[in-house]
Amino acid sequence: MKKLLIVSLTLISVVSFGQSKKKQDIEAIKSMCGCYEITFNFAETFAPDPDYEFHENYKSGGIEYVFPVEETKDKIALQHLLVIGDTMIIKHWRQDWIYENTDLYAYDQDLSWDFVQHSANEVKGQWTQKVYQVDDSPRYEGTGTWVHVDGRQYWVSVADAPLPRREFSKRSDYNVMKRRNNHEITSYGWLHEQDNDKIIRTAEGDQLLASEKGYNTYEKIDDSKCALAKEWWIENQSYWNDVRAVWDELFAKESRLTLQKKVDNKLLFQRLFALQDELLEGDNYNSETAKVKIRETIQPYVQSGQKLVSMK
Repeated sequence: MKKLLIVSLTLISVVSFGQSKKKQDIEAIKSMCGCYEITFNFAETFAPDPDYEFHENYKSGGIEYVFPVEETKDKIALQHLLVIGDTMIIKHWRQDWIYENTDLYAYDQDLSWDFVQHSANEVKGQWTQKVYQVDDSPRYEGTGTWVHVDGRQYWVSVADAPLPRREFSKRSDYNVMKRRNNHEITSYGWLHEQDNDKIIRTAEGDQLLASEKGYNTYEKIDDSKCALAKEWWIENQSYWNDVRAVWDELFAKESRLTLQKKVDNKLLFQRLFALQDELLEGDNYNSETAKVKIRETIQPYVQSGQKLVSMK
């Protein structure tokens, strides 16, 4: 009887700890929401070839609004909006956090992602961060454990990714970025620190071209600085909810996905942004009509032979 009681109390303790830990994780993820002054800093740090010419450091910044667009017990989707001056909003990247997620799209090369599955044991207690482009197409996905220790809260993962936006139109000397991401909650907001490798991937294997350090800060500022972003989302959220839904139809097919960079010399985000303006003009927005047109816009960029049709 005594032994049974000890086992029962131990199980209760383990369950309670798991629930408490998950609650801490959720609070950390949601603490990334808010209005921020941001800085992006990147510097190449190492190259195995002594003759390699290091590229200039990259630095930019601005004001960004981060907020949840979806929240369930095991998923938190955070949308980023860039605030340009007092008059312009640009839809930026999105990060979805999913608890104990087993299904991922792993980047290969040449804008191709392979669907992979982990076992439940492999991702126990972990959160997958799925990162999307400005047009909600995929970028990279990594899984890791949120750590809360010694007054620090951080999450670390490693994921292969396409070239970042700051380089994909300027460079062709490498084709995969291996991203080592560290997201840490700080006293001023949060920090996205990166230790990345620029990889040349061929059939013979991977070759390191250069490594770089990334140091991106999100410093909280008064919410009034993001008032325009909040208004913009109210006016445009219906369209982007439908864009996400169409992409989810494609991801649900759980097979290799390959996208074209350009169609008729236009990037996908250019077409989807233009479609947004077209469909939201006036007061007669229709979700089903919008999804049809969104599918028609995305389809030419899908090279895998998959046809975009509603999964209903």
